[in-house]
Amino acid sequence: MSQNKKQTGYVYSNQLMRYRFSNEHPFNQMRLKLTTELLIDAGLLSSSQIITPRIATDEELTLIHSYDYVNAIKHASRGILSEVESKKYGFANEDTSQFKHMHQHSARIVGGALKLADMIVQGEVKNGCHLGGGLHHALPGRANGFCIYNDIAITAKYLSERYNMKVMIIDTDAHHGDGVQWSFYTQNEILNYSIHETGKFLFPGSGHYTERGKEQGFSYSVNVPLEPYTEDDSYIDCFKRTVTPVVKSFKPDIILSVHGVDIHYLDPLTHMNCTLDSLYAIPYYIKALADEYTDGKVMMFGGGGYNIWRVVPRAWSHVFLSLMDVPIQHGDLPKEWVEKWRTYAPTDLPTTWEDKRLDYMEIPRTAEITAKNLKHANQVASWF
Repeated sequence: MSQNKKQTGYVYSNQLMRYRFSNEHPFNQMRLKLTTELLIDAGLLSSSQIITPRIATDEELTLIHSYDYVNAIKHASRGILSEVESKKYGFANEDTSQFKHMHQHSARIVGGALKLADMIVQGEVKNGCHLGGGLHHALPGRANGFCIYNDIAITAKYLSERYNMKVMIIDTDAHHGDGVQWSFYTQNEILNYSIHETGKFLFPGSGHYTERGKEQGFSYSVNVPLEPYTEDDSYIDCFKRTVTPVVKSFKPDIILSVHGVDIHYLDPLTHMNCTLDSLYAIPYYIKALADEYTDGKVMMFGGGGYNIWRVVPRAWSHVFLSLMDVPIQHGDLPKEWVEKWRTYAPTDLPTTWEDKRLDYMEIPRTAEITAKNLKHANQVASWF
């Protein structure tokens, strides 16, 4: 595969579809296929940009995960993990269940991230995205929240150790990135910033703004919890108000960003009330920060997003487009994409890039929610 230095890399393989807990599970990698085909049908993604993921080695996985946990995942892959071990390693519920060859399919997600990281640092591509990744809940010794191996934490540690880079993680998923936070909570090599729905009512329950790290890691964890039903204006204001001084203060060499799109009002697993306006704006702002502070070095990951037909493909397309400085899209979606997937979709497919908001509900407590969000955002911003 020939890669032009000025190209943006796009990690993709049909093999990434095989990270799948069950046909009914909300974490459905079909959203990645829908996004990829939307980009191709729109003439926005070329085959020369596609990076085929490799499988991460045990040595790479254990940059974050314990050896016994990796071995447990291998046992689960073959269906020989005992009931006691299943509970110990996080497989006691349907959220994160065992599936065949899960080690291989999970390690491929990590390998895709590490391959992209190498290509960016070595100048083979200028930046890139790995929308099939973003598994930020996996803990060092336990599966958690649909996540087996934590590709974000592993990639951050890999860049720090192999290339001696200062890494900053910017996580905009609606759920707090607890696995990443706890992996680095007492360390000062990597800074983790997360803006998310408050854990008062949402998994995983962590991410309070007072969670700032411990020992050497104090101030290297930055959390901006937002109230349920936060809308676009408040979200974007709090995001810019907090992330900008953090980047300016930390001065990272590279940014890893997590683009879960479950802050959208149509997402079935969260309580946020944002639209595609926010989801389109976020990656472009992060790209601008990278241009200013990291010489353009940025990796963008997927993450959450559980309305796979009406929200994810359009939102994730703009993660990729932001990296190429292609403007936000308007007008009709490619007819071939709409026609191809219409018969499979359990709901009406969107036909335009715009968010029509036909079923958007106005929130009566907007002023109260905005005031609470602003209070916490100002508190966080004052530390930098």
